[in-house]
Amino acid sequence: MLVGRTVELGDLEEALAHAPGAVLVGGEAGLGKTRLIREFAGAIERGAGGGNARLLVGGCLELGSDGLPFAPFTTVLRGLVRDIGTGGVAELLPRGDTAGLARLLPEFGEPETDAASGEERAWLFELVLILLERLAERGPVVLVIEDAHWADRSTRDLLAFLVRNSDAAPLLIVVTYRTDELHRTHPLRPLLAELSRVDRVRRLELTRLSRGEVARLVAGQLGEEPSAALVERIHARSEGNPLFVEFLLEADGGGKQGELPESLRDLLLAGFQRLPEETQDVLRDASGGGTRIEHALLSAVSGLDDARLTRKLRPAVAANVLVVDGDGYAFRHALIREAVHDDLLPGENTRLHTRYAQALEDDPGLVPARRLWVELSHHWLAAHDVTWALVSAWRAAGEARKALAYAEQLAMLSRVLELWERVPDAADRIGAGHLDVLEQAATAADLAGEFEPGIKLATSALKAIGLGEGTGPRRAALLELRGRMRHQIARPGFVEDLQEAVRCIPPDPPTELRSRTLSTLAGYVRLTTDIEVARQAAEEALEIAQRIGSLTAEVDARITRFCVDIDYDAGEAALTEAEAFAQRAGTPRVLLRMAVIKSHFLEGAGRHEAAVEVAHRGMELAREYGVARTQGAFLGINRAEPLVSLGRWDEARTVLRQAVEQDPAVTTRTSLGVLDGEIALSRGDLATARDRLAEAREIIDLKMQWLKAQDFFATLRLEARLRMAEGRPREALAAVRRVVDMPGLPDDGRFAWPVLVVGAAACAELGDAATIDDKPAFPQIQARVANLDTRGPAQEAYRLAFEAEATRVRGEADPAVWDAAAAAWEALGRPFERAEALLGAADAALARGEHDPAAERLDRAARLAAELAAHPLRARIEETGLRVRRRDEAAPLGLTPREFEVLRLVAEGQSNREIAAALVISVKTASVHVSNILAKLEVGSRGEAAATAHRLALFKPSRTG
Repeated sequence: MLVGRTVELGDLEEALAHAPGAVLVGGEAGLGKTRLIREFAGAIERGAGGGNARLLVGGCLELGSDGLPFAPFTTVLRGLVRDIGTGGVAELLPRGDTAGLARLLPEFGEPETDAASGEERAWLFELVLILLERLAERGPVVLVIEDAHWADRSTRDLLAFLVRNSDAAPLLIVVTYRTDELHRTHPLRPLLAELSRVDRVRRLELTRLSRGEVARLVAGQLGEEPSAALVERIHARSEGNPLFVEFLLEADGGGKQGELPESLRDLLLAGFQRLPEETQDVLRDASGGGTRIEHALLSAVSGLDDARLTRKLRPAVAANVLVVDGDGYAFRHALIREAVHDDLLPGENTRLHTRYAQALEDDPGLVPARRLWVELSHHWLAAHDVTWALVSAWRAAGEARKALAYAEQLAMLSRVLELWERVPDAADRIGAGHLDVLEQAATAADLAGEFEPGIKLATSALKAIGLGEGTGPRRAALLELRGRMRHQIARPGFVEDLQEAVRCIPPDPPTELRSRTLSTLAGYVRLTTDIEVARQAAEEALEIAQRIGSLTAEVDARITRFCVDIDYDAGEAALTEAEAFAQRAGTPRVLLRMAVIKSHFLEGAGRHEAAVEVAHRGMELAREYGVARTQGAFLGINRAEPLVSLGRWDEARTVLRQAVEQDPAVTTRTSLGVLDGEIALSRGDLATARDRLAEAREIIDLKMQWLKAQDFFATLRLEARLRMAEGRPREALAAVRRVVDMPGLPDDGRFAWPVLVVGAAACAELGDAATIDDKPAFPQIQARVANLDTRGPAQEAYRLAFEAEATRVRGEADPAVWDAAAAAWEALGRPFERAEALLGAADAALARGEHDPAAERLDRAARLAAELAAHPLRARIEETGLRVRRRDEAAPLGLTPREFEVLRLVAEGQSNREIAAALVISVKTASVHVSNILAKLEVGSRGEAAATAHRLALFKPSRTG
């Protein structure tokens, strides 16, 4: 599968559409240059470049300047002869003279002369250019020259000539090369620089894959969703190189850290083994220091002074095995360092890491302070000194915590725990007991978003504490921590943990721990129908916080109490009060929680722009505080949701993709996936919508009875909309039924209204056949609506939309009801819902015979749908527009209504592809319509058809209202 190359593929297709021109595609070995070209070839077959483009491919041989001259062009000519024959080639050349090409291919005979003059060479270059351009006159031509880093001088010269001089016919030249092969004196470097200055030439550099793209590639290779740990491991080792990803997966059953496969090792060490032996020796020393190493540290470890070290490293830098990185060096790829390091003998390895550790002990300034203890722990462990490895890991964990680097803190604390039994006096060495380390590690896991290991660590700590006298507060803190982590991954038992935590803390004397634990309990129980339990817990938490004067605990309690009874009409005062307390407290956790709640409230209140801004600021805070993967990803939901409401779908998708790439908790992934599915569905991508729905339903099934409307009802809405789009309104009602049967969840109105509106639309489609449990469906939906509170302008807009759909159910045609809904959506700045309401109003107007008002509404709806690229909605608007025309006036000249619409677009000068996009039909169907129009009008060209339409004044000027 091709992953992460959509933009590059689009660039190639765009270059072909604007040919002549050239694209220089660079990237290190394994990044997928050849794979990209294969995908581009497939796109050409599927219609890119007008559907008749010809692809010619030739590759340079790994022989360099001593190889065969013009090797890729010989391959291209041989393929062309196979395709059209020598006669076909002759037809394209001046006077059919193919003798000039005999120097490239024996099939054309012998060269007319053995002379190798400049004139003969110039004529050969001209012949190749003439051949390609005349071939391109029959249809676009793509000439691909692969592996240009191996090109001989003659190939480079001919290639440069073609790029500079192809400026007439639609000829696209694509050149691929490996950037890692281009050492400083490589002959391709100046050619690339020169060609880059030519008009119509663009350079395209393939980059390594992101973590999210690696995850998709791994999933494609395995045929199943990979674990987060596997993705992290593969991404770290491969550094996003697709070829290395595949090698690592194939090596030992899932990319486990271990020996590299021989085939990959050979590829990685090829450049290393060509270096002088003394340079290899220094690189072996450098391999012990990680992917990057400071010059001063390498000098200390190798025992070489600056001048000698620089001299020995220079060949490695020139060969691109090592790159200069600030005041140090970095291996071009982490796996090169790994391969070099793995070649060390066991004794060499131990001695090397001992030298590193001793050098750092002697001079800590050799590395930045934040890295000192991590590196010391690593080197002492590799040198088999477990005592100092443990001590250094403990110091490293403390430094990581100060830097808010929670994942690194967890890694170091895990190392302390792993080494604990091997160091008899471990507690004395670090001044902390085993239980202290467990508690710190569990907390770090929570902050890092590593909830699975965090739960295990908290469980181990709880077992270590036991049930003795005086253990209550410590047990409560761990139970509250474990409960929160269990909730994050939809693991059962989280409410029980929190209830037990509350029982562990006596009400007297009142404590901050009891207040915080009650707030957490209330925050989770409020997501169920036990609203009263949540309310009581929140009130007690607030009372305790105020009695003991804890500002942080009071903020938590106020936020929780606000969430229990959220009110989009009158809740802003309570929110503002809570925010003032949060600003006074100023702690990262409280500020982030406030950002989550405030953005959630603003979106529910219909203040979408403000919600985007608050969530964005919250995400910046999450990054600053080192919790981008947890709180930051969750805030991604709160930023993407209002962007979806505002119709800024491309921005929303970027936010959603970035949040998913953080590998968030399962509870966060539900909302991220549903929002992406909603966008895909609105744009007509039903396949993606189905995938997102399946993922969300799988997560929902994990949550069992612990459902919240925000996730559950949103998933049901996606399902109901998808079934409607598939033409299966009965199945849409099956999804709506779940909402009808489940009143009383918190924030019911906000999340139930959107689903019930779809339910009313399904009833309108089905008429008397709309049933739930063999009973008429709409009365049941109406009964559910009657018990809904409508809070805030957003819910009021949904209520108006429901009333408008209800008129369809009753068989009424009332444009005013639809217009009221459209006005409500317009006031909120929600273009998609407004366009849908305008379409409904146009339908109702048509039913009354009000054609001009219907057309005016359709014009506004069409513009909105076009701006959103909401293709299914646009198609429905176009269909209704045809009904307006058929009722307004019969299509003249014997044309069908659809042909009349196509003629209008032809008269506007639109191409078949533009017509297809406008009418949501295929290019082929548009072409058939145009052919039918030409026949019926008895004209020979599109221009004549357009002239006929203008002469007869068939079309009125476009409406602008």
